Amino acid sequence: MLKRIDRIREQGSRAERRVAAWVLNHPRETLDSTLAEMARKIGTSEPTVVRFCRRLGASGFSDMKLRLAEALSRPASYLHRDVTPGDSAADAVMKVMDRSVHSIMKVRDVAAQLPFDAAIAAMREARQWVFCGLGASGWVARDACQKFFRLGVPCSAQTDTPTILQTCAVLDPGDVMLMISHSGRWAGVADAARLARDNGACIVALTQPGSPMAREANLLFDCEISEDTSVYTPMSSRLAHLALLDALQVSLALALGERAEKNLARCKKALGAA
Repeated sequence: MLKRIDRIREQGSRAERRVAAWVLNHPRETLDSTLAEMARKIGTSEPTVVRFCRRLGASGFSDMKLRLAEALSRPASYLHRDVTPGDSAADAVMKVMDRSVHSIMKVRDVAAQLPFDAAIAAMREARQWVFCGLGASGWVARDACQKFFRLGVPCSAQTDTPTILQTCAVLDPGDVMLMISHSGRWAGVADAARLARDNGACIVALTQPGSPMAREANLLFDCEISEDTSVYTPMSSRLAHLALLDALQVSLALALGERAEKNLARCKKALGAA
């Protein structure tokens, strides 16, 4: 979180740099301020502060303060944001389960506003589908590829920056790239998305709104899951991405109709013959 603020202080607009500098110089005062108080202290407007928060990937001022507080406090454990070293196994299990359920329900609540129809329209006519992600998101990309290829369209999963960049360089109109990232801020990923889009490919991003990746996407699946991946290994955000991709795969299979049904049956039969 602090690194993101520092990047904005160096690379943001003039107004954003001003807010970023104030937050870095007065982090504790930021936590104790209301939106109006902070805008007044900086000498700027409330909308400017809110835009700064969203540039960080936060949903608003309160969410930004929550993330800042997490970044400023040394975690008692790097295991999970809700679990402490003194928890029993039963308590830890319930906390992890509750956080996972909460994340999936949060995505479910906004699912009707997500661009499923537009993504399906692009994918059903595509020459190929390319899934990409780095780190934990790379495993989500692999899982998606393993499911989607059964619908009968060539698929691949790219999980390192050099390969992602090179793949984007050779994409054409009619190709669809699905990019997966909790933060949307990994170095090189936004450049890759821009390169693919310039080549005419359709970019579908599952990531935080306002992130560099989100700004380069043709279609954004807004996955604003509260999880500080600078401290904790991605867990609940990864499950939300998996659930969204499962829903997209099933919806796409329905749209493809008999073609998808036949290919799924052939895949199942092939396993039975092994």
